[in-house]
Amino acid sequence: MEEQKRNLMTEEGKKKLEDELQDLKLVQRPAIAKKIGEAREQGDLSENAEYDAAKDEQGKIEDRITEIEEILKYAVVADTGEDTGKINIGYTVTILEEDDPDEEAETYDIVGSNEVDVLNGRISNESPVGAAVIGHEPGDSVTVETEAGSFTYKILDAHRTGENA
Repeated sequence: MEEQKRNLMTEEGKKKLEDELQDLKLVQRPAIAKKIGEAREQGDLSENAEYDAAKDEQGKIEDRITEIEEILKYAVVADTGEDTGKINIGYTVTILEEDDPDEEAETYDIVGSNEVDVLNGRISNESPVGAAVIGHEPGDSVTVETEAGSFTYKILDAHRTGENA
């Protein structure tokens, strides 16, 4: 049997998924079942747009439930035990590109791959920047390998997400 990749994530990320799963199962699933029942009562299902839309929505809900259950089945919360000062999942880091003095510092939350939200500064520990900073600490310089080339960043700050620097 093929070994499933474990889903490394933050405690916050796991909780969000558990809350979403509960909402899908206890709120959204019963609501869509009610919509389907009401649409069935309208008669001919072959030309019932409300029934078709409700069935499509039901499929999306069931797919998402399956997806979340699979993620949670292999979820491993990143160890946030003793703070060693080394960057890991659950840390917020501020970095500055050393080779470009006009560049502004960038701040990212390092999260598991299922929690990525680049537009809100949440990058994966598996991303080029995330992988480069893991295990380092403020003051270190790291090289980030990307398809666009290599970049060297200085780690200006790092602390557990949600804690003040």
